[in-house]
Amino acid sequence: MAQHLPPLNALRAFEAAARHLSFAAAAKELHVTPAAVSHQIKGLEEHLGLRLFRRLKRGLELTRAGEAFLPKLREGFERLGEAVADLRARNEPGTLAVSAATSFATRWLAPRLHRFVAAYPDLDVRISASTRLIDPTKGEIGPGDAQAGSPVEDADIVVRFGTGDYPGFRVDKLLAASVTPLCSPRLNAGERPIRSAADLKHHVLIHDNVSFDDGRPLWDAWFEAAGMAGMDTSHGLRFNHAMLALEAAAEGMGVVLGMPVLAGSDLASGRLIAPLVLSLPLKFGYYIVSDPDAAQRSDVAAFRDWLLAESSRDPARGPNQPGAADPAMR
Repeated sequence: MAQHLPPLNALRAFEAAARHLSFAAAAKELHVTPAAVSHQIKGLEEHLGLRLFRRLKRGLELTRAGEAFLPKLREGFERLGEAVADLRARNEPGTLAVSAATSFATRWLAPRLHRFVAAYPDLDVRISASTRLIDPTKGEIGPGDAQAGSPVEDADIVVRFGTGDYPGFRVDKLLAASVTPLCSPRLNAGERPIRSAADLKHHVLIHDNVSFDDGRPLWDAWFEAAGMAGMDTSHGLRFNHAMLALEAAAEGMGVVLGMPVLAGSDLASGRLIAPLVLSLPLKFGYYIVSDPDAAQRSDVAAFRDWLLAESSRDPARGPNQPGAADPAMR
């Protein structure tokens, strides 16, 4: 059962008063009287059973409860604003809403997007990055769990990192994924060059938020494939985004087990190198997903075709990547 929330006007009054530390300033912003603001906040305090303000001679001061409440409330209003803006954008003619996994959007999509914009100058493209567009691995989801929500969320077309199994949606495989050790050339030119897997024990291991197919840490699976099962991989730096882990490696902070498909620009420029040959393929990959109805739209089809064309020219494509992705209704 949904929790009984306080009235929205009372929450707005509190947020404004807390921001200004003044009932009068909040009232001016909300186009009501100071007495109305005071009444709304009093009702909110009664609803919560907590005092949110101290009324002092020199003005207002937040209580500890008020200080704890304010950041989450602001975040909630920001999310509401984003939801309304996204909904309006979806209904605007000539607007294409695109979502992608965060690291993919930053490291692969954004550097190429200018070519699509140049080809379709009249199309308003809205890009949204989200970690929710990464499927859970076997170790992150229990047998009784279910993935909630639509695989396309609120977008017209998305790029997900996952299995490609999204029943009822148009699915095109964009890029296969594999991981291999990556590091700065400066690090590899130091006192401990990396010539074999055993040399990695002398370096800091960098971890990101991607796990192996069976839920194990990627480094554990890679060392097993290298014939060094049982290698201690518990130490090192940990990041919640692949892009942060790649940047740390490029700055010489250690060795990351990264995806060449996300590190393409750094590999091409020489900021990163792959000192070892062994690459570990993943069952997960990058998939273009769209609702069957949206998939028929000319703008969605144009963006999908452009993505597939861009992937075919990517020098860092995975070894099992097909020459052209076959659309599938799953």
